[in-house]
Amino acid sequence: MLRLNEIERLIRKDRLIVPTPSRRTLIRLCEEGTFRTAPRRRPRDPYLVTEESFLNWVASLCGGV
Repeated sequence: MLRLNEIERLIRKDRLIVPTPSRRTLIRLCEEGTFRTAPRRRPRDPYLVTEESFLNWVASLCGGV
């Protein structure tokens, strides 16, 4: 499981998308189901994204390469 700040760091470090998507955009990807997340018990709990769903999203940006 990856926190959104770790996803931001990976995108920035590896220059996957320039400029790096905003936190609001990443949250929207979680809420739309693009990123699979762990259940949040409270609104202030962090979004925890499965690594597999993040890697699948990256692959889709590259055309599945």
